Amino acid sequence: MNADKDKNAKPPAGIPSQARRVFSGVIYDVWQWEQEMYDGTTATFEKISRPDTVEIIGTVGDKIILEEQTQPDRDLCLSLPSGRADQSEDMLAEAKREFLEETGYESDDWLHWKSIYPTGKVIHPWHFYIARDCRLTSVPSLDSGEKITVKLITMDELLTLADEPRFWVGAQFISDLLRLRADERKKEEFRRLIFGGK
Repeated sequence: MNADKDKNAKPPAGIPSQARRVFSGVIYDVWQWEQEMYDGTTATFEKISRPDTVEIIGTVGDKIILEEQTQPDRDLCLSLPSGRADQSEDMLAEAKREFLEETGYESDDWLHWKSIYPTGKVIHPWHFYIARDCRLTSVPSLDSGEKITVKLITMDELLTLADEPRFWVGAQFISDLLRLRADERKKEEFRRLIFGGK
């Protein structure tokens, strides 16, 4: 275990300002603080944080970009282009970087769809972006721990992925897909959103 060398690190949103980082790992940080209990005693509370994640819904014509990928610690899975936002605090810039690196695609039409800020024991914000009318401009530049194949799928195929155990995406997005499947009006609104009203 690596003890944290920066004892004055500032806690991220969702963790009390008096918390102290007691461990800093490759991805996760552990924070602890003393919390007064209802009977006047105190107890040590703890939360874990990790860098924000960006997820991109990229469209090419009337199709959506999907990745088939394997990683050293994971069998074949399906995912949206995504990654850790660990190079800057500009989430749009991070989304564009991850998207280009993983897929080789770029877009001139980006839209922030939503951000999710979980409030449980693990602080892990997710930021969803839509990239419309994408064009292939380069060969993907993958990390040494990534093997990614880009596929183009229909919106209906995306919606069926809510039932696919290998679809590796935030649970909130699975809930979104299920709601869209159950509501034709919302499905059409989402279709217009990601394809630009076409």
